Amino acid sequence: MPAALRQGDRGEAVRDLHQRLVGTGHDATTDEPGNFGAETERAVREFQEARGLRVDGIVGRETWSALVEGGYSLGDRLLYLRRPMVRGDDVADLQHRLNALGFDAGREDGILGDDTRAATVEFQRAVGLAGDGICGATTIAALERVGSFSAGSAAGLRERLRSGPPRLAGRRVYVAATPGFAALGEQVTRGLLEAGATAVLDTSGGDDSLVAAEANRFAADLFLGLRTGDAPACRCSYFASARFQSDVGRAVATSVHAALASVLPTEAAACGKAYAILRETRMPAVMCELVPDGDVDAMRGLVAHSGDAARAVVAGVRRSVEHPDDANP
Repeated sequence: MPAALRQGDRGEAVRDLHQRLVGTGHDATTDEPGNFGAETERAVREFQEARGLRVDGIVGRETWSALVEGGYSLGDRLLYLRRPMVRGDDVADLQHRLNALGFDAGREDGILGDDTRAATVEFQRAVGLAGDGICGATTIAALERVGSFSAGSAAGLRERLRSGPPRLAGRRVYVAATPGFAALGEQVTRGLLEAGATAVLDTSGGDDSLVAAEANRFAADLFLGLRTGDAPACRCSYFASARFQSDVGRAVATSVHAALASVLPTEAAACGKAYAILRETRMPAVMCELVPDGDVDAMRGLVAHSGDAARAVVAGVRRSVEHPDDANP
């Protein structure tokens, strides 16, 4: 497909887009075949909203990937560990079923990594199958037969257990600030360091997946992002999918959101999103979209109150870690 599809585009790529939108329950066929018109943009926006993506009506790489992944159901293909890693709704379904049975497949992010393979092998051995880590018809039949014995999630329990003692000192925090937010990022990072955290600042403005990979290499305990957003006010988000949410990420996002509310116009509450940066980081992650895209006046206001905003972010993180009962929504 082109780098991005948007209203006004025509061709085979748009025909493919229409088919994928219909396959995910978002009908855009009232537009002429192969024409990216107003109805197609409406369907794209609905899809983006439903999947927790940035809502802009433009089909870029992240939206296209989500459309492709949304076309897979468990059983459509063999699932096994490979590079690049397999992604899709079928993987998320497998993770959900394994976690519900107590086999820790990791976060239900739809990415088949080492944790999901290990949980698949453990499940296979538990039900008397060969532990090859390949999820095909036999393994799916066993999952259907066993069902679910737990409404909880092994992944959620693991995240809470790994959250560590209730203090910020010693925690590793990866701060990523996109261009335009470098100065604020420096203030936030300095505040975290003064609170005893081991914090680093990434101002590369790199692709979300590359930034997530760097945070993973840093082995961070928390990821904190600062950028503009598509909402009319400041929004703090954490990773959540249709069947899973990061409980620790939600607690941190809620606490930071509450602290920022005294400085900036904010949305009603923190919310779950499936941005690549939240999905691909292997630790609790929070994205602070501080001002709307292209809102010059809002950016000026943020710059004028950058010190207060930075202190609010640090205070929110600190409260969520050191007083988790108060920060837990």
